[in-house]
Amino acid sequence: MQVRTQALLLSFIILLSAAATERQAAAAPPSDQESPLLRHHLSVELIPGTHEITAIDRIELEIEPNCPSLSFTLAPTLRIESIRIGTPSAVGRDGTTGMPVPFARMRSGESAGQQVIVTLPRDYSRKMVLTWTYRGAINDPPKEPRHLRFVTPSETAGYIGEEGVYLSGESQWYPDLPGSFGTYRMTAHVPKGWTVIASGRKEGETPNAGKVASTWFAQDRSEAFTLVANHFVTKTREWYSSTGQRIDLRTYFFPDNAALADEYLDATAQYLEIYVRILGDYPFDAFAVVENFFASGLGMPSFTLLGSGSIKRHYVQPYALGHEIVHSWIGNSVFNRDGSGNWVEGLTTYLANYYWHEVTHDARQAWEQRRLMLQGYNLYVKEEEDYPVSHFLRKHDEKDNAIGYQKSAFVFHLLRQEIGDEPFWRGLKTFIREYRNEPADWVAIEKVFSRESDRNLRWFFEQWVEQSGAPIIALGDVRARKVTGDSGKDAWLLTVQVRQNEGPFRLAVPIRIIMKESTESRSVRLSLSQASVAQFVLPDQPLQVELDPDLLTFRRLARHQLPPMLNGYVTDPHKAVLRAFGDPASPLQQIVSRIADHELPDSKRATGIVSEASSLPQEGSVLVLTGAGRPQSVDKLVRDSCGDRVDLKETGFQIDGQAYDGPTMAVLFSCHRAQVPGSVITVLYGVTSGAVEKLSRFLFYYGWHSYVLFQDGAVTKRGLWHGTPEMKEVGVDATS
Repeated sequence: MQVRTQALLLSFIILLSAAATERQAAAAPPSDQESPLLRHHLSVELIPGTHEITAIDRIELEIEPNCPSLSFTLAPTLRIESIRIGTPSAVGRDGTTGMPVPFARMRSGESAGQQVIVTLPRDYSRKMVLTWTYRGAINDPPKEPRHLRFVTPSETAGYIGEEGVYLSGESQWYPDLPGSFGTYRMTAHVPKGWTVIASGRKEGETPNAGKVASTWFAQDRSEAFTLVANHFVTKTREWYSSTGQRIDLRTYFFPDNAALADEYLDATAQYLEIYVRILGDYPFDAFAVVENFFASGLGMPSFTLLGSGSIKRHYVQPYALGHEIVHSWIGNSVFNRDGSGNWVEGLTTYLANYYWHEVTHDARQAWEQRRLMLQGYNLYVKEEEDYPVSHFLRKHDEKDNAIGYQKSAFVFHLLRQEIGDEPFWRGLKTFIREYRNEPADWVAIEKVFSRESDRNLRWFFEQWVEQSGAPIIALGDVRARKVTGDSGKDAWLLTVQVRQNEGPFRLAVPIRIIMKESTESRSVRLSLSQASVAQFVLPDQPLQVELDPDLLTFRRLARHQLPPMLNGYVTDPHKAVLRAFGDPASPLQQIVSRIADHELPDSKRATGIVSEASSLPQEGSVLVLTGAGRPQSVDKLVRDSCGDRVDLKETGFQIDGQAYDGPTMAVLFSCHRAQVPGSVITVLYGVTSGAVEKLSRFLFYYGWHSYVLFQDGAVTKRGLWHGTPEMKEVGVDATS
């Protein structure tokens, strides 16, 4: 699917997100019938000053006999001047020949779209050309959603204006049959100084009488066609993959960001080199990074559209630019089947946000991604609101993100662990090759991976894709006794019981065995029972057993088992704000006002705002906002929950014994709230008002760490305080 209406920037960062940054993949029931194929021949003129478009679209299509009418979609602001029908050989390129056909316009339910019902003559030829001539305004200026998540992209149904042009398939700027796939050839006429970018390959550009005409051709069938235009500085690089494939790399940036072109071209080449090896040949002739005039992180066939703020922030990370490049294969070459579960975002998240760190041998970041997947699910998905991965269609909130992106990504990781690396990567390449330019669904994924692994995976997809929830597992009895090993030397027999309280699920649960002299990693295979027992012969006396220390198992965790973090506050149904600062003009007041005006995302209850620690409610999480000269007012509250981890002073602070001083320093930290299991206390402290001025607007961007240090508004360090680990001491039985 071409357009994600969520920014990637934050698909990861918020989770995560991103972020964060996000493409929406549409989705619908598997069908044995071939989807309609249309060939669009578009000639359009864009007039930014008046928000107008004039267009002719010659649509070649083949229709089954005895079809009385066709129902197209078209934006309601566009006025149809005529629709003519003819045969491919009889219709001229300007559409002047052919017979007019009657049509009627109908509103499409409660949506902003409309249907255009075209009545066909009784004796029509199965192969026909419908030539549409239409014009009108597309003027929905991008607007920011009204809530605290500043990273959410701007929203628009399409826009033609002096700031720029954005016309996606969702803009309905050309007539289309729902559920169809099309090829597109388009010539766009824009004022001199403007540059057009569209899906597919650019075939030429010609200046004429103060205008510029550029022609684009998308020869592979696709779900939609996107056109953008603006005043760009262009840079191009010819690049060859290690397999010999030639790809044109391009940037289209505004003048202020033109100097960043090489950074984005270098990163694009790096990602393409890795993913061509994993996924096969890149599906298009070119890949472009295009700057957008509103906040976005969108992936289309052959280019990505990133907002200016993202470009300035060097948006080249795996979860950002890398994510969009992977969408070239997943979503823009292999499509999500319309109306069925959306698997596209989960697989893309797995390959880009997670697997890139395995490829680059960054074990710490790979662990961090698994952490974010698990914690996003556990914080944002309540058991009573959970639903199967197969039911995810598109992201509306963080719950959908946690299921459709994060849990879905983890499902692919579990599949890889279940069948092994070689069948998994072979199966992925086969899947992409077999379904190129075709819609696919979870059934197709199961079919391919079952065949490539020579395994019956019905139970796996039923458990992880079609069933909601996740296992709740815990260590049971853990005991050891001294025995004689096979070589006659002393050994220890360790017996480990693992219980599951939800399900039951089939899975292998990793454990870490800590012995007197060494450490070993093993696993306990859970079957369809409430408890499983495994025994291990060890060369040394076991002292402790830890359950899944590397977060390789997707499971439910209690809130107290999670690290304390701002998002623990955000997702607590009971929460309060302590306004512990004196200056009413402090930037901290902006946070209080925004919380009062908009409430927090996912908030079901009003947030209490108090000015004294003694007035805080006894239950729930607390956000403490304090600043210059006031840290002593929250000293007891902080010490009760954080102990000696944090010490706030008027000139600075200490975190884990490390001192940070100076008027530009600020810190955001969270601890488990004392005597309130499952809740947190989160504190934002700036040594001066200026220290929090820049970050106060972006506070909820930093929700996934226990502490974040800032200097003059820029992050200098992040850290994590772990939750309560699942660990047990090993009991020792007397030897027989």
